[in-house]
Amino acid sequence: MDLTRLTRVDSTTWRIEPHGAMRVPAIIYADESLIRDIDDKVYEQVSNVAALPGIVRASYAMPDAHWGYGFPIGGVAAFDPNEGGVVSAGGVGFDISCGVRTMLTGLPVADILAEQRPLADELFRQIPAGVGSKGSISLEADQMDAMLAGGARWAVDEGWGEARDLERIEEEGAMAGAQPEHVSKRAKERQRREMGTLGSGNHYLEVQGITEIYDAAAAEAFGLKQEEAVVTIHCGSRGLGHQIGTEFLKEMVISAEAAGIELPDRELACAPINSEVGQRYLGAMRAGINCALANREILGHYARRVFRHVFPACDLKLLYDVSHNTCKVEPHSANGEPCGLFVHRKGATCAFGPGHPSLPEALRSIGQPVLIGGSMGTSSYILAGTASSEEKAFSSACHGAGRAMSRHAALKRWSGRMILDELTAQGILIRSPSSRGVAEEAPGAYKDVGVVVAAAEHAGLARRIARLRPLICIKG
Repeated sequence: MDLTRLTRVDSTTWRIEPHGAMRVPAIIYADESLIRDIDDKVYEQVSNVAALPGIVRASYAMPDAHWGYGFPIGGVAAFDPNEGGVVSAGGVGFDISCGVRTMLTGLPVADILAEQRPLADELFRQIPAGVGSKGSISLEADQMDAMLAGGARWAVDEGWGEARDLERIEEEGAMAGAQPEHVSKRAKERQRREMGTLGSGNHYLEVQGITEIYDAAAAEAFGLKQEEAVVTIHCGSRGLGHQIGTEFLKEMVISAEAAGIELPDRELACAPINSEVGQRYLGAMRAGINCALANREILGHYARRVFRHVFPACDLKLLYDVSHNTCKVEPHSANGEPCGLFVHRKGATCAFGPGHPSLPEALRSIGQPVLIGGSMGTSSYILAGTASSEEKAFSSACHGAGRAMSRHAALKRWSGRMILDELTAQGILIRSPSSRGVAEEAPGAYKDVGVVVAAAEHAGLARRIARLRPLICIKG
């Protein structure tokens, strides 16, 4: 990126001054090495978001930001409904409520390594993964609507989860305001056999070892112990979320024009929050959030089943489950006054600081667990939200490493077999139905997650608690 177009605020904060149609500045959080490598398209997209009606404070990009559809991936923006604010399907993304759940095994890494191969094989056998993957669950129309309204609570009620999980899931497992009637028949049909499946792309289930603790007190509160293992699941709302996004983006192109909104980019199609289209999208999108919460709860149930088979005394306890592709109403300040803002996070996670009322009591004094996935074969991190993140970016942080190379470019450079052999030599077992998918997700196709996380910490978005290394990875 051309740094002459930016104002450097500090070592990890870069400001794009309002120009053209921008209503507010744009802020990019990154250290100098990251900012130099960020695609110029991110500059364009984060500036375009700043031109949307009703935007508050600034348009933000996280340290893992890269080019996306309309909004950059790693983009955060909040809109005031009382000032003509909009909701944008592109600001949420196609994989609605894609997110991460981390579960504590209580097992030493040595125990995992002693059963590494049979554990990997059993996880791969039990958990459907890959493009178009189908599970054993098949939902009829009434069950589908119940799932879209009930989220993880529905999954628990149906026997695919545990009630103790719910307080450790955002929105306590069920997003209020979901309206299944605004989800199309096509979207529901696509999801009918996809509950309890990982899907493809960068989605995974990973068994990880805790290799480094940065904050002993916070780690203890989170239940993290060095050289113990955790299970992390990364997936979202599968075909249903994609269909919702596809359909509403087409509608929003028309609704934006009807509302007199001049879009700097057609991909930023949006609708006024209080419009009929905006309200229908919010109802459908919230149903998509519940779909993803239910899906991760079911996958957590499957993981528990496998671990209890291999380690009969093992009791997987949920640390936290949080999404990173959402639009949610949250209390923040606008022009010095508290109000409910519609916060879009696309490839960014909420990172509520200590004392936030949404956090379970056991975590409230520390702050929200912020779960940062690395790329296949590299470290992942657990962070905690900070008080400063509210002012920095509406209590938001990065969600992963961020791609540095397109999937097409990765395929040109690596083969799936090459990656599998390299990772096996490092003691990491990969199980995937797709050699192509492994190549597309090669570790080298991503930014250095350690650098990204350090930048997020230095920027005051979240603070590091623990570093994890992969032992087993089930990839779509």
